[in-house]
Amino acid sequence: MKVKSPLIKFLLFILIPILFLYGIIVARDFLYPLAFAALFAYLLYPVVNFLEKNRFPRVLAILSALLLAIIVVAGIFSLFYAQVSNMLNDFEALKKTANNNIEQLQQNLQNSLGLKNDRIEEFLKQHINDFFDTGGGGIGKVFSATTGTIARIIILPIYIFLFLYYRTKFAYFILKITREENKKVAIRILRDISSVAARYMGGVTLVVFILCILNSVGLMIIGVEYAILLGIISALFNYIPYFGTLMGGSVPFLFVLLTTQDPLQNAVQVGILFVIIQFTENNILTPNIVGGNVKINPFFIIIGLVFGSTVWGIPGMLVIIPFLAILRIVLNNIQSLKPYAFLLGPGGTRKHAWSIGKLKSKFKFKKD
Repeated sequence: MKVKSPLIKFLLFILIPILFLYGIIVARDFLYPLAFAALFAYLLYPVVNFLEKNRFPRVLAILSALLLAIIVVAGIFSLFYAQVSNMLNDFEALKKTANNNIEQLQQNLQNSLGLKNDRIEEFLKQHINDFFDTGGGGIGKVFSATTGTIARIIILPIYIFLFLYYRTKFAYFILKITREENKKVAIRILRDISSVAARYMGGVTLVVFILCILNSVGLMIIGVEYAILLGIISALFNYIPYFGTLMGGSVPFLFVLLTTQDPLQNAVQVGILFVIIQFTENNILTPNIVGGNVKINPFFIIIGLVFGSTVWGIPGMLVIIPFLAILRIVLNNIQSLKPYAFLLGPGGTRKHAWSIGKLKSKFKFKKD
């Protein structure tokens, strides 16, 4: 039955996206583990596929890949646990140093600029005390939230196993509901999605692993306490494009600014370190390891990150970019939807892009 009334069409156009958004927000705790599991299944797929081609049964191939992944995660978690245990023992000393640094900052502002505001100092101290509170607030809430997240993450290996085990069945299902004349297009979409998602997840994970080492070693050289913990945390933020390095670098920056005896010098050193690391990541690691697998223009990447953060918070920011890449692949393979794929993609602005060749031609001086 076709809807003829323009008003009803308009209402449906508005109502359907609202209901969709409401649904994914309400089902957040159910959906984001599934989204993570799908992406990690793509990450492990090359290993599973390699083992299956070498005559491993599918179940054994999947279990072997999952075991390898669990060993890596367990090793990282053990480093976390050791450093967090040391940090918990030093909480009172860290809180005292943080309060002293805030007082010193307020005193410096008063002496140099004539600014004195006791309310700001009290506000900062209150939040510092709340953060270092291991009871009902601060770190207590962080660990409570982390425990809840871990409880949901425990089911991830089961989801990953099922995604990998039934991947052929899912593909057959999509082909069965596709019209005969569209089956070739469906097969091409499935292959492109598998290839792009696997390369992107593998590339980003390798970049994050390298940054874990670079961050930790750099912080150790500077002399920052809990360098491994802070280095790993800051590296994990690089799963978020554009903002990841900035968000990750702010963690050790704020830590040394609040909890070290010489906060200004240490903060400057950490800032310089992460400027160098960001340059390395943006110009060497990501272009050569991840490459252009996503093929989404920066405008929609930023919109996607804001949307993902609004809907699912940090998990939304982590999963939105590969799903945008998958959406672009689907749109690009359907003739009537190709304009939308063009809108999402990076093309169409080449003549406005800056390059070394263009800069040379612009600033080329004539010889006398």
